[in-house]
Amino acid sequence: MNGSEVTSDRRIVEALRRKGYRATPQRIAICRSAIRSRDHPTAQRIYKEVKAQYPTVSLATVYKTIDVLKELHMVQELAIVDGDTRFDSNMEAHVNLVCVRCGSVRDLDSQIVQDMIGKVARAARFDVTGQSFALYGVCRECDVRKEA
Repeated sequence: MNGSEVTSDRRIVEALRRKGYRATPQRIAICRSAIRSRDHPTAQRIYKEVKAQYPTVSLATVYKTIDVLKELHMVQELAIVDGDTRFDSNMEAHVNLVCVRCGSVRDLDSQIVQDMIGKVARAARFDVTGQSFALYGVCRECDVRKEA
């Protein structure tokens, strides 16, 4: 485990304890999976991944732990792909690129979007705690497959 993973685990443990939850190995693994994944996992995928390591973990524990992460603004919920709820740990202003063919969701960091959201928030005197800005289309991989 590298230094940033140790820091991340400490942050996870502190966050769970602040909300009154025990920092069990299963909950820590759920948090790791949700926070470190950059491909916007579903609760089912997190459950499957954690269950491989901790067979006694329940889907209810996954959902409760994700709710804690949402309350702490460590992940946000995205309902953007075929009704599937995905989770995004990138809490900075960004664009989600959603492929309508394969369902992939990718982050696109954009200074323009960050500036726009900052200006809107200041003008409205609004404290932004999350955002969802999605563009739908066809990803490069699916577009290349179409040409082949």
